[in-house]
Amino acid sequence: MADSIWFQRPPLAELNKNAHCMVGHLGIEMIELGDDFLRARMPVDKRTHQPFGLLHGGASVALAETLGSMGAMLTVNPVQFQVVGLEINANHVRGVREGWVIGTARPLHRGKTTQLWEIKIVDEADKLVCVSRITIAVLDKKPAP
Repeated sequence: MADSIWFQRPPLAELNKNAHCMVGHLGIEMIELGDDFLRARMPVDKRTHQPFGLLHGGASVALAETLGSMGAMLTVNPVQFQVVGLEINANHVRGVREGWVIGTARPLHRGKTTQLWEIKIVDEADKLVCVSRITIAVLDKKPAP
């Protein structure tokens, strides 16, 4: 079994306290925190559809950014550091009309000042829907004024 990459490892219920923001509005739920990955699911429904009834690419990117940012946050000491997204890209491979998509985020690089995460999103049949990469800046936390 691999060593865990996490600085903090809160219960999933704690990670799912996001009903007040985009994560909650889109129905994104964290479902697994492994030793080297974070996994979430998102419904494919009227909240995440584009006008033609398919999963909106922007919703896939929101899922990817949520996973990459949350994953990066869990690998640093939150008293000393904060993380912010610098750049994200996505390749949309397959359309989805209904059900759930599942995203899995794994770090490709965890440095002192930047992190690079890859997020693979699949449908319920485990077919690739989207692959995304996000670059995260790791910043020193400024003391409160």
